[in-house]
Amino acid sequence: MDRPRRHIWLCADDYGISPSVNAAIRDLIKRRRINATSVMMVAPHLNAKEAAELDALRRDDPRIAIGLHVTLTGLFKPASAGYVPRRGGTFLPLENMASAALLRRLQRDKLAIEIATQLRAFLNAFGTPPDFVDAHQHIHVFPQVRDALLEAVKDAAPRAWVRQCGRAVPLHRRVTDPKGLVLDLLSVAFRRKARALGLRTNPAFSGSYTFAADANYARLFPTFLNSLPDRGLVMCHPGIVDDELIQLDPLTTLREREYAYFRGDEFPRVLAAHNIELA
Repeated sequence: MDRPRRHIWLCADDYGISPSVNAAIRDLIKRRRINATSVMMVAPHLNAKEAAELDALRRDDPRIAIGLHVTLTGLFKPASAGYVPRRGGTFLPLENMASAALLRRLQRDKLAIEIATQLRAFLNAFGTPPDFVDAHQHIHVFPQVRDALLEAVKDAAPRAWVRQCGRAVPLHRRVTDPKGLVLDLLSVAFRRKARALGLRTNPAFSGSYTFAADANYARLFPTFLNSLPDRGLVMCHPGIVDDELIQLDPLTTLREREYAYFRGDEFPRVLAAHNIELA
């Protein structure tokens, strides 16, 4: 039996993190190999020129979605002057921020101000609210952060959808992926709170993997499409390594592997085999 036609969002995260990553993402949009990207407003390489070049692609093709990649972890400086916690002037590493959130040790007002500041920065850069909102390293599905983010979106961008990270996979596949299982569990409360505020979410999420150095992305990608419903979202991190990226993020050469895959001939064949088109 033929599989039913599905339309998906294929979203490249981290626009703004480095010039070469930005260029790779724009190239894939031009080639119609991805149809969404999320922007880090606090990243050092999200300037007026980089924003304008991305926005021009959306004007040429309104099917492209541009979202806000709320950033609260990693070697990036907060957008608001009084934000805490921070370390050496930048956000905490993911493991420290996640622990603080799970233990409810974050300051709600500081989170709310920082997220609202990043939302305003997006509006100033692109002239419109984001089409969707997610967060760097999935920190937005953690306690305290999710409440602050959802309320900020409700206030500033109520028509945007918010990324939940729950998968549509069988139970036996859930338990073999500890990272994915944590995101599944945290996303239950995230979806419930989003619904209570009248905010839309993606019906399912995929694209997470261990980022091991020997990861075979060409083998992994087709598995991301299995069980993914219509309008589901696949996260990706295509890019080209440059000095700026190396200084800011541990995910480097795997970005080039993803970029090569999406540019290549195998990618459209896999979509066709699964009867999938970009939304």
